[in-house]
Amino acid sequence: MGTRFLPATRATPKELLPIYDTPALQFVIDEAIEAGCDRVIVVTSRTKPSIESYVAVAGTDKVAVSVVYQDAPLGLGHAVSCVRQVVGDEPFIVMLPDEIMGDASLTKQLVAQFETTGKSSIGLKRVATAEVSSYGNVKVADYSGGAESAVEVLQVVEKPKPADVVSDIVIIGRYVFAPIVFDKLDQVKPSASSEIQLTDALAMLAGERSLIGIVSEVARYDTGTPMGLLRAVIEIALQRKDIGAPLSAWLREKFSK
Repeated sequence: MGTRFLPATRATPKELLPIYDTPALQFVIDEAIEAGCDRVIVVTSRTKPSIESYVAVAGTDKVAVSVVYQDAPLGLGHAVSCVRQVVGDEPFIVMLPDEIMGDASLTKQLVAQFETTGKSSIGLKRVATAEVSSYGNVKVADYSGGAESAVEVLQVVEKPKPADVVSDIVIIGRYVFAPIVFDKLDQVKPSASSEIQLTDALAMLAGERSLIGIVSEVARYDTGTPMGLLRAVIEIALQRKDIGAPLSAWLREKFSK
């Protein structure tokens, strides 16, 4: 609903808020293209017609972009279920557009892992213990602590209380799913807020030893809060050839006073 970004989101959905001059959603579309996708499906709400308008012109000769509608905010698992008729029996990637990655390396790794094992694969990241409760938390097998490690996921806990944390490894917003995930989502019982949680379906897959994770150190920008969006704008702009140098010079001048 974008309530944390009011009043801006009265006019512009948070998915289209700009990272300097590029809507956040476009970063995810570009990542999908770089990862080898030739089709992108945006799950959106009928209350956000500007997203449909943007999608209508976002396709290129490399990728077709279309929308499906989630008619009520019933959770991430429900949003994934909305693409079942479009995806059919094909494996697919889920990318959360409020998490912008520095590049497509993690998504490419997840695709390669799925193609090797046939098991659904999810992006993971180590975080400070105090941050774990903000994410889906996982217990993994035989993790050596190395970067870019592929691990078997044994347990998934959604936003655990500090006493229930199972590791310092959390789920970040990139997933590659076998279509069996739709059947798992059908089995998920709604939460107290009537939402279908994707992590509940992941927990089922983990219980069947059918879930792989990749612990990544890819650069990641969480644009789900105003401060996160501001940090993403600054850090991404600093890396650009057209604006990075003058922005860096201005910041040095600003903070040297």
